[in-house]
Amino acid sequence: MEFLHAIIVLSNFVIIPAITYGSQLALGALGVTLVYGILRFSNFAHGDTMAFGTMVAILFTWWFQSIGVSIAPLPTALLALPIAIVLTALLLLGTDRVVLRFYRKQKSAPVILLIVSLGIMFVYNGLVRFIIGVGDQRFSDGSRFIISARDFKKLTGLDEGLAIKTTQVITVITAVVVVALLFWFLNRTRTGKSMRAFSDNEDLALLSGINPERVVLYTWLIVAALATIAGTLYGLDKSFKPFVYFQLLLPIFAAAIVGGLGNPLGAIAGGFLIAFSEVFITYAWKKVLTYTLPEQFAPSGLMQLLATEYKFAVSFAILLVVLLFKPTGLFKGKSL
Repeated sequence: MEFLHAIIVLSNFVIIPAITYGSQLALGALGVTLVYGILRFSNFAHGDTMAFGTMVAILFTWWFQSIGVSIAPLPTALLALPIAIVLTALLLLGTDRVVLRFYRKQKSAPVILLIVSLGIMFVYNGLVRFIIGVGDQRFSDGSRFIISARDFKKLTGLDEGLAIKTTQVITVITAVVVVALLFWFLNRTRTGKSMRAFSDNEDLALLSGINPERVVLYTWLIVAALATIAGTLYGLDKSFKPFVYFQLLLPIFAAAIVGGLGNPLGAIAGGFLIAFSEVFITYAWKKVLTYTLPEQFAPSGLMQLLATEYKFAVSFAILLVVLLFKPTGLFKGKSL
């Protein structure tokens, strides 16, 4: 019985949150790895692209709520998501046409495009803060739990309750569907195959008659969708604050690089590796160990390696180790 209680506590505070967070990081890392693999530069504006898409979803969610439109028990934000994806795509395509296309035609070095993306990042960041402010914004509605801890206790008679939030289930299901659609698109459609060919060998792809501007167009459309979905799911699961999305850039890049930058499968694996590492290292293990160890060995302290405020340090440490010892990542992406 004690071991079962430990499993429930572990699921509540480690396994389920890490799977949810890993799904969000995986979607974000897929956007980063697509830009790197196809357009050949590290897009430092990706975190603030997620913030912009989420902001649009929030504004339309509030509007839907004000006129009484909802899809209860699901969050109203799911209705606003398609609109947010379209507007984010327009922002990215406009940025590409006004700014990035010039450097692409000049065959600028990747480091130049990286620096340009830093400038775009600050513009996006300022735009989001100007429109929606800098504070926390909560926009989740509908049913909060699939099953609450109290209901689980009543159902099972156990002392520990398992709680599964609606947003956690939505996040995992959405991530699975989006990833499946993305891999189907890249592997089965003519446009997806063109994008892969362009990524593998740009010169050979051009000789084969592939239109580079069409590849760029579809890349930004996919990145807009991935960024907006990832950002909105993260905001629903936690809350929306523009600066947090800037901070998310570190674990997202860490996930992409650990998995193999330019490798979509690696981005997914890296997302879950980073998420589980952050959650495992910053979790206070006292309760789990109290249930699993004999009473005389029960810990008196929290048994927490790092405070949750330092969770991004975990991403940084993993990123540093990978860059030092295996810069191509676990799935042999492109070396930095």
